[in-house]
Amino acid sequence: MTVHQSVTSPRQPGGPLRRSGERRGQELLSIGAVLAFLRDDFPEVTISKIRFLEAEGLVEPQRTPSGYRKFGASDVERLAYVLRMQRDHYLPLRVIREHLDAIERGEAPPALPTAEARPGPLEEADRELVAAAVAPSGVRLGRAELLAAAGAQERDLVEWESYGLVVAGPDGGYDAETLQIARLVAELGRFGLEPRHLRQVKAAAEREIALVDQVVAPLRRHRNPQTRAHAETTARELATLAVRLHATMVQSGLRVRPQ
Repeated sequence: MTVHQSVTSPRQPGGPLRRSGERRGQELLSIGAVLAFLRDDFPEVTISKIRFLEAEGLVEPQRTPSGYRKFGASDVERLAYVLRMQRDHYLPLRVIREHLDAIERGEAPPALPTAEARPGPLEEADRELVAAAVAPSGVRLGRAELLAAAGAQERDLVEWESYGLVVAGPDGGYDAETLQIARLVAELGRFGLEPRHLRQVKAAAEREIALVDQVVAPLRRHRNPQTRAHAETTARELATLAVRLHATMVQSGLRVRPQ
């Protein structure tokens, strides 16, 4: 069976979705060859996307002494599984990783969500916003850690910072919200949107921040500690609503555009 045939066949629990290195003597492919195989079923996939999935720990290709990636059939199958779960079932990488871990243990993966239970883009945006808002304030990432988590290169981060999209803290570290921004900027970059294109998004965010501040500033200045604490809850709620309104308006505008 060819690699291409294997990535399009059904997966069985405990089947071929294993990490690299479990099969010796198998044919190893370059990242370009892997891209050619996957693009038949996933035309939107890019080399940057494959590198990003590697950085997230979803695939672990072998490395040659000179540092080149070499992928086995099991690596290609894992990549295809991840891409299929994203495309067909809208699963986040965290859940897909749970699927792969279960299959590696020889167990059946968790049941896929029904169409009714599947989160839409707005619900997923809400989850990400809340996750960033409640992340421990003490969590700090170094520059190398941020790059690895975002699947980006040093030159990318330099450019993001030059446009003010990503900003380090006073200690030179990055918090959970900044990591989320970096990941989103990187993902948009895979669609050809460069940092210079995202200046309008940053400007819109700054206007929304000013709008939220108008509402919560009086609460933050209040003498009552409970009222000041309520200001932060109100700010998060307003931010979530602003994100939903913005996303809904964009989606609505795209639907009514003349063809």
